[in-house]
Parts: sequence; structure tokens; C-alpha cells
Amino acid sequence: GVPDQPGYAFKIFSEMSTNDIAVDMILQSIGRDNTKDISFTVKKEKADKALKLLTDKKVNLHIQDVTVNKNISKISIVGAGMVSNCGIATTMFEALFDANINIHMISSTEIKISVLIDEDYANLAVKTIHKKFFN
Repeated sequence: GVPDQPGYAFKIFSEMSTNDIAVDMILQSIGRDNTKDISFTVKKEKADKALKLLTDKKVNLHIQDVTVNKNISKISIVGAGMVSNCGIATTMFEALFDANINIHMISSTEIKISVLIDEDYANLAVKTIHKKFFN
């Protein structure tokens, strides 16, 4: 719940970098009621520091709420031909569906698709995705 105005993402991630917290995946929602949600990942050992920092700065940064989930894993598939090959994401998502694994967040680039899932299912997800692509 951050204001849907220029500069708030800059302010949040400036605080992260100033405090030596590297950010990996970043997703911003379309927004509602003139606010947007921003979700991002940091190394697990930096999660408490990031939570404290943003909680302490909530008022100054106009953040409505800050939450953390430390029980997630990021699973990625990578390949140069992903943009030109239809169905790569579908195959990955189907593998996770077949294993009854819920996806919490999805991020993609021209060469990579990453998903956040419950940490307990990381090994199963990797095996299932690998089997789907290479069986």
C-alpha cells in the first residue's frame, strides 16, 4: 500500500541499497484506491533487517503495511530461446500444477522465468519441472 505517485519506488529501494540490502525480484501491482503494492525478494538473512527498516520508515514513506515471508524458494528456468518458443511458461506452470504446488509470485525476462513457492516444495518443484521438460 504505497502511494501511486512518482518517486515512492525510488524512496523504498534507495533505503534498501543505502542499508546494504540487495533486492532481487521486484513486482508492482496495477494498484487500487491510488495505491500500489510492491513485492520484492531479498536474501533470507537480510529479511528481518528489511522488515525493521521499512516498518520504522512506514510513516515517512507513506507505506500502509509491511509483511515478510521467509519460507519461500525461488525456482527459475533459463534459456536463450524462451522468447521465441511458445509454451515454455505453460509447461513450467503445468508441472507445478501437476504437483499441486501453488505459485506465490511470477517474474519473467526474455531469458528467464522465476516463481516463488513454499520452501517445503522446492525439491519437488525442481524435480517435477525438470521431468516435464526433459522426460
